[in-house]
Amino acid sequence: MSFFGKLKERMFKSSSKIEEGLDAIVEDAIDPEPVAQPVADPQPEPEPRPADPAPAPTPEPEQEKNSLIGRLVGRKATPDTPRRVLDDEMLEQIEDLLITADMGVDTAMRVSANMAQGRMGQRLTTQELKALMAREIAAIMDSVARPMPLYPKKPQVVLVVGVNGSGKTTTIGKLASQFKAAGKSVVIAAGDTFRAAAVEQLQVWGERAGVPVLTAPEGSDPASLAFDAMTKAEQDGADLLLIDTAGRLQNRADLMEELSKIVRVIRKKDPEAPHNTLLVLDATTGQNAVSQVEIFQKLADVSGLVMTKLDGTAKGGVLVSLADKFGLPIHAIGVGEQIDDLSPFDPEEFAAALTGLDG
Repeated sequence: MSFFGKLKERMFKSSSKIEEGLDAIVEDAIDPEPVAQPVADPQPEPEPRPADPAPAPTPEPEQEKNSLIGRLVGRKATPDTPRRVLDDEMLEQIEDLLITADMGVDTAMRVSANMAQGRMGQRLTTQELKALMAREIAAIMDSVARPMPLYPKKPQVVLVVGVNGSGKTTTIGKLASQFKAAGKSVVIAAGDTFRAAAVEQLQVWGERAGVPVLTAPEGSDPASLAFDAMTKAEQDGADLLLIDTAGRLQNRADLMEELSKIVRVIRKKDPEAPHNTLLVLDATTGQNAVSQVEIFQKLADVSGLVMTKLDGTAKGGVLVSLADKFGLPIHAIGVGEQIDDLSPFDPEEFAAALTGLDG
């Protein structure tokens, strides 16, 4: 199954919320059965009035026809397909629907307003609304969809941050396996020295991928381990060093000092390190992910995002909110536990899956 197929299948909670919501919004305007009226004197029958024609579809630019969303829009509506006039009431319902999908108020207003641009008064089907919504979501996210940059510098130091339970350790293991499969040599530093489970999980991934995992006794100094890991990576001529970190937010001052110390120590070997600082976010936390980005931007110089667990939430819309609010690169998304369940972020595939758009 393609990753897009997995995305559509596993984001069911999210896409069905929007898809069913749009169905309900359109059907909400269908006239109920007429109430029987008293029989009156017969009147001359008026001339039959032709049915209102369906609005002509807006021509797609050539590049959109060749895009994923452009291809998925191809399903033609039948004459009896329910339609509803796009008006202020409908826009408010769409906005509320997007907020329930955890897109955030500001982003929901932006998406719904852009959907309405030049289309007020048109009679639209659910499929047409989904296509409009998917296009606007993809447009917001297009500029942030970028793979993690790779540099000729050896080793390229990647500091991975995020709260405990966000999928940070699993993401490091998947990245290590994928980079190794792509021909890169990788070293992992199990820098969350306070969680034995995180260390053991990385060791399992390391064995699976044939990647060395450097560890230290529980409770030892993570900065010292990071220094030793850089030494090891340099000796091995490794392309990448992935450093796991603790994610305890109960005491932010301690975490800030810990991260700052790691950076100070590794910069003794390379003044430009870390070359990437990845923030791993759990999609099931919804709008809490927004506050996590704000916190870690202050704690560490975050250079890009990875979002995990999109298969377990109805809140996939938070990723749109993050793109709109922060503009940080989104490098990858995850929809499961297998190595190929972490994939480079594609805004069109994500938007189509989130809205339930299909052909």
